[in-house]
Amino acid sequence: MKTLLGRALVCLCGLLPLAGGAATPSVLIKTAPVQQHSVSDSLSAFGVLDPDPDQVLSLSLPHAGLINRVWVRLGQRVNRGDRLLEVVTAPDARMQYLQAQSAVDYARREQQRQQRLLDEQLATKSQVDVAKKNLQDARATLESLRKRGMDRASETLRAPMDGIVTRLDVSQGQRVQADTAAMLIAAEKRLIARLGVEPEDLGGVQPGTVVSITSVFGPDVKVESKVREVHAMIDPATHLVEVLAPIPAKQVDQLVLGSRVLGRIQLASRNVLVVPRSAVLGTAPHTYLYTVVANKAHRVQVVTGTTQGELIEVSGPLQAGDPVVISGNYQLKDGMAVRDKP
Repeated sequence: MKTLLGRALVCLCGLLPLAGGAATPSVLIKTAPVQQHSVSDSLSAFGVLDPDPDQVLSLSLPHAGLINRVWVRLGQRVNRGDRLLEVVTAPDARMQYLQAQSAVDYARREQQRQQRLLDEQLATKSQVDVAKKNLQDARATLESLRKRGMDRASETLRAPMDGIVTRLDVSQGQRVQADTAAMLIAAEKRLIARLGVEPEDLGGVQPGTVVSITSVFGPDVKVESKVREVHAMIDPATHLVEVLAPIPAKQVDQLVLGSRVLGRIQLASRNVLVVPRSAVLGTAPHTYLYTVVANKAHRVQVVTGTTQGELIEVSGPLQAGDPVVISGNYQLKDGMAVRDKP
């Protein structure tokens, strides 16, 4: 019995060196270091090109009348001095002017009569002063009516500046009241992009933030601008907050008023850790990668963020300079031996 046990021990001791000398299996990989980069998040927002509200003129009709002619159409370009509308003065408005004329004639005669009576000592100076004031008031009323065009049987309204007719509220043959808004004329070279942003995304958007604007139907046209205004309320029609960005005058000719546009708002930059996209495995929220420590692969759970080209932001128990596996990682398991490609 002792002889058999001794022989077994001898055989076992002979196998141990053989086991210890065998080559350990390893996976051929390629690594790259974790890097620290400055990245900027972008926020996409759709919108429309509108006239700059600071460069839009509203034309109102100064008196009641009849629209006899309309020479322009909605969206038409006009030059300063071009004919827009012909308005025939309403009979009541014309009568008001004639009555004001009669009031001036009467006040003038009354002032002259009071002056003669004063010279004959039949009137007082205060009576003359009252007559002078009545004449001044009558003249002021007549001048006001003249400025409103009520001294003419018809009046032609002309364009006060070069621009585009963006709104037309009257038509030929229409009877209108005094101070009726007839149309809006916008400066052709002053456009602004109205972008709609979700309220929860407004944190990084402020005046001066850089924004790239492209036409939805012509993405080759790219305009660089900056946010001018961020509105303080939600638009009840779109349920978004409007962000305004002006279009540089030199690029206005590349875009058309009313076009749908896409704005990419560049948010503040920040320093983050990035790795090649090939290093990250799995799908969110279960993304991971492998680092190498002492020729062994170690699985590290990470959270991904912004992607820039072939690099992707990651956060987790990592430091800049740590080697991560970018090739051969699909074959790995936690703790596997690895060897790097020379």
